[in-house]
Amino acid sequence: QVHLVESGGGLVQAGGSLRLSCAASGRAFSSYAMGWIRQAPGKEREFVTAIGAFGINTRYADSVKGRFTISRDNTKNTVYLQMSSLKPEDTAVYYCAAGPTSTFPTMSLAAFHSWGQGTQVTVSS
Repeated sequence: QVHLVESGGGLVQAGGSLRLSCAASGRAFSSYAMGWIRQAPGKEREFVTAIGAFGINTRYADSVKGRFTISRDNTKNTVYLQMSSLKPEDTAVYYCAAGPTSTFPTMSLAAFHSWGQGTQVTVSS
């Protein structure tokens, strides 16, 4: 297990950018695949993106391809989500999560075993 804390959420106008960070504590951060999942009001949690343990391979939901970029720095035990060209429909609580590399890249939500508390992203029109 790993303890995860997200930061960087906030209010932004449509077309703007935000960068989320997720700091991990605990052992073996670099052995986990990491992902970002979001939940909009009244909707189920939705996979956004994931990155493999070495930061080379990534996977994105179609809704964010070309606009969001996931990255990680294993020396800092941190994973990032750079969000650009934000839309009102990106408004959600964004969660960072860790899962076994054996489930990457498919990574169903059930594959993630450690979750952060979430950070709110609000995009105004």
